[in-house]
Order: sequence, then structure tokens, then C-alpha cells
Amino acid sequence: MNIQKRRLALNLSQEYVAYNANLSRFSYQQLEHGQSRPGSPSNPSLLNVMAVAQVLDVDLNDLLPRPWPDLRAR
Repeated sequence: MNIQKRRLALNLSQEYVAYNANLSRFSYQQLEHGQSRPGSPSNPSLLNVMAVAQVLDVDLNDLLPRPWPDLRAR
């Protein structure tokens, strides 16, 4: 799910979502753009993803990648 599209569909500002998810606006903007640093993919904590899901009123699974990447040690 694209969190920016969902936020806009709910007519919410970045500031509103960030504040209610207990994130800085900058951190939330990075999540929307999928980056943690320019050119580096976003890697948010599960707690942050859960908070954004609650504010945007979506199921947590809708914000997780599918299929899940294989994270087992090799």
C-alpha cells in the first residue's frame, strides 16, 4: 500500500500523521519516499510501521512487503 496515497485519500497532512504516530515530520516524509537516506532504502522499526498503520487506519499486513523477503541466516 502506498501510504502517501492513503494519507491523501483521508485528507490528512504529513504533520498530522507524523504527530499522531509519534514521528518527526522528516522521518514520516522519509517513510513516504521509501528512503532512510538519499539512495538508501527505508528500514523503519516495526513500532513505527504499527503506529503509521493505526493513524492511517489500515491493517499492519497492508504495509509489509509481499512476498516477505527471506531473512534467515545463511
